[in-house]
Amino acid sequence: MPNSPRSTSCTIRLLRICLVVSVALFVFSNTAFRAMGKQDEVERKQALKLFNDGDYAAALPLFERLEKIYPQDPELLEKFGWILFWQNDSIKDPVARKESRKRARDLLVRAHKNGANNPVLVSMIEAIAEDGGDDSQFSFSTKKEVDDAMRAGEAAFLKQDFTKAIELYQQALLFDPKMYEAALYIGDAYFSSAEQRKASEWFAKAIAINPDRETAYRYWADSLMKQGRVTEAGDKFLEAYIAEPYNRLASSGFVNWGDRVNTRLGHPKVDIPTSVASQPNGNTTINLDPSTLKADDKSGSGAAWMTYGLIRASWVTTEFAKQFPNEKTYRHSLKEETAAIRTALKVLAEQKNVDPQTIDSSLQILAKLDREGLLEPYILLAMPDEGIAKDFPAYRKENVDKLRRYVVEYVLTGGVGKN
Repeated sequence: MPNSPRSTSCTIRLLRICLVVSVALFVFSNTAFRAMGKQDEVERKQALKLFNDGDYAAALPLFERLEKIYPQDPELLEKFGWILFWQNDSIKDPVARKESRKRARDLLVRAHKNGANNPVLVSMIEAIAEDGGDDSQFSFSTKKEVDDAMRAGEAAFLKQDFTKAIELYQQALLFDPKMYEAALYIGDAYFSSAEQRKASEWFAKAIAINPDRETAYRYWADSLMKQGRVTEAGDKFLEAYIAEPYNRLASSGFVNWGDRVNTRLGHPKVDIPTSVASQPNGNTTINLDPSTLKADDKSGSGAAWMTYGLIRASWVTTEFAKQFPNEKTYRHSLKEETAAIRTALKVLAEQKNVDPQTIDSSLQILAKLDREGLLEPYILLAMPDEGIAKDFPAYRKENVDKLRRYVVEYVLTGGVGKN
């Protein structure tokens, strides 16, 4: 599933709370690093406690020493990497900042290779260039007064001076009332200082600024979980998911919530036995599973799937250019997929002497989704590729209620749907 396009600006800070609440999603063998000496073990526990307490300045020299002793310990490597990222703003020299980001990324990569596997880590590795990236990637705003206030707020946040951090984030919001991160971080500061009611108010304000970003919904859900309001948290995790369904953090947060409440999330099981491929010579090949081409086929399914392939082939050769004149390169689109499926269903419905009991189950599911007006949400959420994913923002803008209804009626029922 493709990742949604996302700026690396402020990625470090946007991921911090998810890292803290997800805690130790580490899978590694005790043989991955040498046996601990007694003093080393004490220091390791101390370093991890300081990290969890947010005292990064005190933790940093311990991690520096322990990383040399346990170069394959994924938990140490990951948390050391996060500390280096978070203290990056305090480094004055831009060359040194870049080198620090590069080292932090290298630590996260090593942690991942040694078994650290939480989605926050993977997202961060993907977000930062191998060479540490350019400072412009990490600015909050092109307006100096906004960026300065946000960076000062971050410095206060790292020192756990949440009152000062809130004051500075509010200052940034005065300079730029549409500053999503400022409202979000005020909520995060209240979350961190255990003022959950105020945290919720500010997460709601961030959502009002931009309802199409997943982060404030997810942070709000984390706050509700902390209060034991699990059902309400589920509503917010759902909203995060339908805001950015291709974002690893949004989807994993929703799935983890489902596990917490013993609800297996899933999509309807549909197997499309037809694929279409463009050849270098310009020809288009339709691949159809031989099992659908039975001479005595009384279900009509084979003809329907063949039609699906033909429609998709026509989009590759001519229809895409007509429908998307401003796009120079063909891509698989939501329009193409819905046209192919609906034409296949029409062909199926027009066939005579069909035994309904023998119709391919995938076609039956797609027909039901289409009757319910949920075919597009299914395609976008259950079977997107890079091309289809590009159509999600425009669809969400006009059809967020359908996306929500699909998730409630199908995803929350494990793909079974409501009768």
